[in-house]
Amino acid sequence: MNEETVVRTAVPRLVVTQDNEFWFRAAREGRLEIQRCADCHVLRHPPAPVCPECRSFDWDTVESSRRCTLHSYTVLHYPRDDAFDYPLTVGLVDLEEGIRLVADIAGVDRDELEFGMELEVGFTEHAHGEILPQLRRPRGSRS
Repeated sequence: MNEETVVRTAVPRLVVTQDNEFWFRAAREGRLEIQRCADCHVLRHPPAPVCPECRSFDWDTVESSRRCTLHSYTVLHYPRDDAFDYPLTVGLVDLEEGIRLVADIAGVDRDELEFGMELEVGFTEHAHGEILPQLRRPRGSRS
């Protein structure tokens, strides 16, 4: 890679552990997986080693529909990092399965954002080549 194609970034590399590796692997495959307690079936995100409800260490995963509604958002202008385009819009969404997720919003003008609007989780490459969720209009909706 030559000097001109290197992105200068302060964004740290992802910290992948035995508790969250499934999530990053699924994202690389274009899937959104949610951790679920194997005992009480409570969903949790971000992934964690212990269920906050029943304290069980046993868990499995369910695949999300990726459908969601916008709960809140913010527009970041500073501090700037070469890994992102600014202004950067970041949303908090309620996934159809009942948990929340934070991700960048792409392809939607800020003036069009409304709390409760339908969005969909897609995936895109971020700093260091990692694949992470990105919020977009649902497939088939008009832009």
